[in-house]
Amino acid sequence: MNPLFELQDFSVAYGAVEAVHGIALRVDEGEIVTVIGPNGAGKTTLLCAAMGLLPSTGSLTLAGERIARPSVEAMVARGVALVPERRELFGEMPVEDNLLLGGFYRWRTGKRDQRERMEEVFAIFPRLKERRAQLASTLSGGERQMLAIGRALMARPRLLMLDEPSLGLAPLIVREVLHVVSSLRAHGVSVLLVEQNARAALQVADRGYVLETGAVALTGEAQALLHDRRIIDTYLGLGNKNAVAA
Repeated sequence: MNPLFELQDFSVAYGAVEAVHGIALRVDEGEIVTVIGPNGAGKTTLLCAAMGLLPSTGSLTLAGERIARPSVEAMVARGVALVPERRELFGEMPVEDNLLLGGFYRWRTGKRDQRERMEEVFAIFPRLKERRAQLASTLSGGERQMLAIGRALMARPRLLMLDEPSLGLAPLIVREVLHVVSSLRAHGVSVLLVEQNARAALQVADRGYVLETGAVALTGEAQALLHDRRIIDTYLGLGNKNAVAA
């Protein structure tokens, strides 16, 4: 596989405090990569900096191009989309208008394929089509997460960054959302998935990185990490040993 997105010696600081330091991370084309770890490990900080929302040092390469100073505009222009932890939907606007806003950058650059793309998003999330005229604020938690992902997909990203998509969702809905995330490979979308739900993330990912206190503590194939004793004991719970090993 060819590297689509790569970080080398990537660090992020809040003043004198370095929240993320020396990260080396790679996402290949057509791959789902997850970053797991406890609260406060720096997972969200890492995504925000990679998207250009926070200043960073080190190297960020996208499809072989070194991005000297990542910015939101530069990343969006190169086909990267971020779904933030809080989803940031426009609650008083209907589903359809939220989706159209996701395609605004393409419209601004002369690409008038928003309606076609919306139908493609509806094919991925049929429930959104049923609720296309409904206000975003009236959707269930799972539907809001689907809308947030669908809005990002309107930009036709090559790389989709997801920050804690399972947050606040019931286990059944988490499985449904992550099943869709897994299916995005077939649509030509690579995924960088930040998750605290280690089990759910590793079950859909190809590879994983474990982040602890701002640094990569462990990395490997997702299935290997899912059965790694250190991951089981620390992130999956002692009571789940037999279930994971099965």
